[in-house]
Amino acid sequence: MVQKKLPDSILYLMSLTAGLVVANNYYNQPLLNQIALTFGVSESAVSNVALSTQLGYAFGLLLIIPLGDKYPNHKILRYDFLLMVTALLSVALSTSLLLMVVSSFFVGFASATPQLLVPMAAELSDEKERGRAIGIVMSGLLIGILGSRVISGFVGEQFGWRVMYYGAAVMMAFLYLILHLKLPKLFPDYKGSYGSLLRSIFDYFKAEQDLRLASYRGALSFAGLSAFWTTLVFLMEKNFGYGSTEAGLFGLVGIAGALGATVTGKLNDRMNRTHLVIISSLLILVSWIVFYYSAYSLVGLIIGIILVDLGQQALHITNQNIIFTNHPEARNRVNTAYMVLFFAGGSLGTILGAVAWQHFHWTGVSVLGGVLSVLIFVVEAIGRRQR
Repeated sequence: MVQKKLPDSILYLMSLTAGLVVANNYYNQPLLNQIALTFGVSESAVSNVALSTQLGYAFGLLLIIPLGDKYPNHKILRYDFLLMVTALLSVALSTSLLLMVVSSFFVGFASATPQLLVPMAAELSDEKERGRAIGIVMSGLLIGILGSRVISGFVGEQFGWRVMYYGAAVMMAFLYLILHLKLPKLFPDYKGSYGSLLRSIFDYFKAEQDLRLASYRGALSFAGLSAFWTTLVFLMEKNFGYGSTEAGLFGLVGIAGALGATVTGKLNDRMNRTHLVIISSLLILVSWIVFYYSAYSLVGLIIGIILVDLGQQALHITNQNIIFTNHPEARNRVNTAYMVLFFAGGSLGTILGAVAWQHFHWTGVSVLGGVLSVLIFVVEAIGRRQR
């Protein structure tokens, strides 16, 4: 039996870190109504807070994560966590929507670091356990995304949205100390310049069809998911009379689906990945059909959330297993190419979701999600013909 290079204790620390850091990007979603009231702006205008955070995350992926192939991981984390804590405090102290939007961009930018941990898990794990390792780290990341909405919804309702960001800043400072003491140190051997490092991302994207297809699938699926979570708080207030706490509690439903990420990781070690792509994409499509008929049904929304999160996570983990198969020396860069498109898709979904809600309310959001899901199959079909 081949001994794993990565102890489970470190693997679960990486999973916890991924969840706590990525949560910074999503605290704002259940709080958008409160933030809009604070600054006296419309629902459409306050959605720019979520959009700016996701754009910042996409830029962080592009500019920070490739450094994992060039610089020691501890050095990257030192400067990144300093920026992260500063940005979170800036959000908490914001006196205008503009300042909050700008600060949120840097929160997203600095919070891209969990994507350093996914290639690290792939690198340090035995090949036969790689899917499991990625699945565990991704479980933490996905639970962080979903759990952040529960926490921020409750904290915002009880203490105000600013307290959530003060608390997050303190949490990140404490987390850095633990990582500094416990996280394995990696010393990559890429010798080229930073410019050549970034250029090589586009070279890999251009040369690898599997990477391109995975990126398009991920972007489309996350666009739909972002549209859903951005507009859910508006649906809760309009159709059910609920506030941010109740909207955030829906994240608990999604956590049940997130726990399936570990199972999906194990399946990737044993099952045909093309079949996994089809099954997960079907789950996403069915979830949007359920959402369409659930504008006034809490049960329907719960079922839809479970389906969309299971499908999203299964597709995402399968995509990452596919792209990590080749070029082990450049896993951070191929992950960068994939994740930049993934979160660019999320930003687009936030914009389109806000517009769909503004003009057509929940019907528009549901139709948008269904169209994005169908496009996943279109991209897959075109990609197969080109092989």
